Amino acid sequence: QVQLVESGGGLVQPGGSLRLSCESSRNIVSAYAMGWYRQAPGKQRELVARYSTYGNTIYADAVKDRFTISRDYTKNTMYLQMNSLKPEDTAVYYCRYRTTITSDFWGQGTQVTVSS
Repeated sequence: QVQLVESGGGLVQPGGSLRLSCESSRNIVSAYAMGWYRQAPGKQRELVARYSTYGNTIYADAVKDRFTISRDYTKNTMYLQMNSLKPEDTAVYYCRYRTTITSDFWGQGTQVTVSS
């Protein structure tokens, strides 16, 4: 089992910034892959940004050049820095930890609302 705790969400005005955190109960060095996903009301969950199994970073087109994924191995924590936020970024953001290609764990999600 892997416990994931997201934090850092909230209400922000358009153009603002937030940094999300995902703290893992398991060493993130051993993860097959990790990433951030989001789900807006009435929509399917979608990829925001992730690390591939080779450590490369992959971003959704909608967030490229605005969001940055990073991780701190000493804290077993992954981050998502979100800049230039737009109303369409409003969603619940989830952290995903894949232990193998077929096994994964999800956090409980953190709400991000971009509104004036």
